[in-house]
Amino acid sequence: ALHQLYYDPNIENKNLAQKWLMQAQVSPQAWHFSWLLLNMDKVPEIQYFGASALHIKISRYWNDIPADQYESLKSQLFTHITRFASGSKIVLTRLCVALASLALSMMPEAWPCAVADMVRMFQAEDSNVDGRARCLALLELLTVLPEEFQTSRLPQYRKGQVRSVLAQECGSVFPLLEQLLQQQDSPGFIKQKVLKCFSSWVQLEIPLMDCENLIQAAFTSLQDPELFDTAVEAVVNAISQPDAQRYVNTLLKLIPPVLGLQEQLRQAVQSGDMETSHGICRIAVALGENHSRALLDQVEHWQSFLALVNMIMFCTGIPGHYPVNETTSSLTLTFWYTLQDDILSFEPDKQAVYQQVYRPVYFQLVDVLLHKAQFPSDEEYGFWSSDEKEQFRIYRVDISDTLMYVYEMLGAELLSSLYDKLGRLLTNTEQPSTWQHTEALLYGFQSIAETIDVNYSDVVPGLIGLIPRISISNVQLADTVMFTIGALSEWLADHPVMINNVLPLVLQALGNPELSISSVSTLKKICRECKYDLPPYAANIVAVSQEVLMKQIHKTSQCMWLMQALGFLLSALQVEEILKNLHSLITPYIQQLEKLAEETPNPSNKLAIIHILGLLSNLFTTLDISHHDDDHESTEVKKLPVQQGPNPVVVVLQQVFQLIQKVLSKWLNDAQVVESVCAIFEKSVKTLLDDFAPMVPQLCEMLGQMYSTIPQASAIDLTRQLVHIFAHEPAHFPPIKALFLLVTSVTLTLFQQGPRDHPDIVDSFMQLLAQALKRKPDLFLCSNLDVKAVFQCGVLSLKFPEAPTVKASCGFFTELLPRCGEIASVGQVVHENGKVLLQAVLEGVGGQASRSLMDHFAEILFALNKHCFSYLSIWIKEAMQQDGFPSARVSPEQKETFSQQILSRERVNKRRVKEMVKEFTLLCRGLHGTEYTADY
Repeated sequence: ALHQLYYDPNIENKNLAQKWLMQAQVSPQAWHFSWLLLNMDKVPEIQYFGASALHIKISRYWNDIPADQYESLKSQLFTHITRFASGSKIVLTRLCVALASLALSMMPEAWPCAVADMVRMFQAEDSNVDGRARCLALLELLTVLPEEFQTSRLPQYRKGQVRSVLAQECGSVFPLLEQLLQQQDSPGFIKQKVLKCFSSWVQLEIPLMDCENLIQAAFTSLQDPELFDTAVEAVVNAISQPDAQRYVNTLLKLIPPVLGLQEQLRQAVQSGDMETSHGICRIAVALGENHSRALLDQVEHWQSFLALVNMIMFCTGIPGHYPVNETTSSLTLTFWYTLQDDILSFEPDKQAVYQQVYRPVYFQLVDVLLHKAQFPSDEEYGFWSSDEKEQFRIYRVDISDTLMYVYEMLGAELLSSLYDKLGRLLTNTEQPSTWQHTEALLYGFQSIAETIDVNYSDVVPGLIGLIPRISISNVQLADTVMFTIGALSEWLADHPVMINNVLPLVLQALGNPELSISSVSTLKKICRECKYDLPPYAANIVAVSQEVLMKQIHKTSQCMWLMQALGFLLSALQVEEILKNLHSLITPYIQQLEKLAEETPNPSNKLAIIHILGLLSNLFTTLDISHHDDDHESTEVKKLPVQQGPNPVVVVLQQVFQLIQKVLSKWLNDAQVVESVCAIFEKSVKTLLDDFAPMVPQLCEMLGQMYSTIPQASAIDLTRQLVHIFAHEPAHFPPIKALFLLVTSVTLTLFQQGPRDHPDIVDSFMQLLAQALKRKPDLFLCSNLDVKAVFQCGVLSLKFPEAPTVKASCGFFTELLPRCGEIASVGQVVHENGKVLLQAVLEGVGGQASRSLMDHFAEILFALNKHCFSYLSIWIKEAMQQDGFPSARVSPEQKETFSQQILSRERVNKRRVKEMVKEFTLLCRGLHGTEYTADY
């Protein structure tokens, strides 16, 4: 089987062999064949399998081993490890892992001084095995022991017990490791192994002072290029263990050797040795980030900690462009967050002292970060790969987040300092600055203004004044100028006189395809925040937007944003102005649509139709003259008189209604076109609410025709929207009732033909029924609504494999059951067919449905309990009497317990009912009490 696994070219044979071998590994015979496979005449792949099988038996089937065999197993493993000390490395490691697992299961009772024994056994002279090989084997064993502990399956109480035994046993290990590191004649590969072993042990939360000598020895090893990487890991692991902060004196002793690495760091930076600078930076950051609070508390040592902070600052500002010339600076960013949090957590007096020392440091940090955020020269940037450009973009976002955080420490003074620098840069005629420098300063400003309210800031007016003076020579700078204006849009709403300073720049940028995202999103922000101050500029904004839309400069999603921007803009105009602008904006598209409606459907005109319908939808999403979404309080809205007459959106919709019907008649088969048509009305209904009323009759009629020709989920979703907003208004009840009944009867027919291919329609239909019951239960009073058929469809839907559909069906029953008392037809159907519903719910709980849906099934049980208790108690008894129902895994006693729980006094507590259902579903699935359910 092993030959087949390793050497057979046929993948199916390999898989079969692997399956068989996995079963063999856990079989009782594995105890016997594992040793045979370890014979020295076998090839390493086969020996490896033998060693792995032993490890699996020891780690997972420990309880199968009789206690009187522990000793012989232990000595056999020792013998084999000695034998393989100069043999195959991978087999040796596996055998060490097996012995480590044995030791963890035996200590402390059955094998009190396990680690000391291991050291003694390997130090004993054995003429057959060379001393160096024995030493390496012992180090391998000592290295895997803590690793095996971390991944072992010991129960929690044993883990704590074994951890403390191991921590005490480090007294047998560390002196040996120190001796090996200090011996002049120890070869490099032994020292490497020693450092790895130390790295492994420090993760057992060994007191930092016990690690002191080895940490110092690891610092010395940093001078040896061969040992450098392993020494870095060892030092970082030792410093980073959570327990280390208790040993403040040891931490203070570590600062000088870390500072002592600065010369090596400078040389590495000069010679472009990225690995070395990266490693040293990791050590400095590990000490600073993990222990800044403990070290800040040592007030008398403030200078040495400040020196460490300055060393980390050097790492943040390391020369070169990230990620091409350096990858180190990004490691330091979280340190600055931690240090700031710790400083700001002190009581006011102490905080004031630290602010005095560290504010200048943080101002320096801002300079360093903005320098690192600068783009390289255009020529250099041209050579970067797309992956490097993307990493640089993410790095700049991290810098932006850090600046925003630092603002909490430095406050308004930070904005003033950025403004002064930008001012000096732009007004200095002697030394013209690079665009990169200007861009970085603006980027800093934008980072802060995006998330922090800068309305009180006295430098923003100056900044808005400076922006037009920037000579924009390239795309990155232009993008940042746009995003900065966008970030200041709320400020502009409070200072409308300044809009004219920046709006021309934005409109000019709209014509540049390279600035598509930044210019369109900025215009959208301005139109949303400042719409009441834009009427004087409206004609210009509409004209420029129309031009770029006609020239097709922007991609689809930016065209949609641009329409939303225009919707916000037009909302603030007088009705006749809105209509005039709408006319000029929409007419070209209506003409295009009229042409397209005449053509025979094909893929290219389909895209054009969807694009035009999308533009209209997005325009109507934000065009809202009733100001439903205004955050600006009363004063703002008073600027506009209340509108009289029909809503402009309704006027337009009525004008294009017939055209839309015409398009539909040709494209009824196409779900995407139908969806795009429904979206126009859905967005309009959501925005206009009651103002949409004049459209209700004709829209209901059109939806009915659409749905009865070819049922589509988007038509039901729009019907649900109409039910939600208009069903309770007497004037609109007749058309909505007619549409609701039509959709229901068409969907019922679909159920008779087989609904399995239409989970989306079933899902939407269930949501429609639930909405009707919630908003207008009278819809269920209609004599021509077949409540029984609707109920049966709901039960069928509960058995769908698609989770969203099942969830929607549960929602329908959760709304239906409470109506048993008030709607006679509902009460009758539930009493006659409720048992079928319960059966379906129990099947779902029994394992037919996804576990994520159990809370929704519990809601149905809760509602049955509350509204049909006397029936439920009979139904549940009858259902549970069926053999193997709802699962063959539950016993009659468990079923009885569940039934009693569901009917007990606790049934009024919804949370408890959900817990009962979760418990029972785990029993039904055979998962109760397994690791698999720990997080459930």
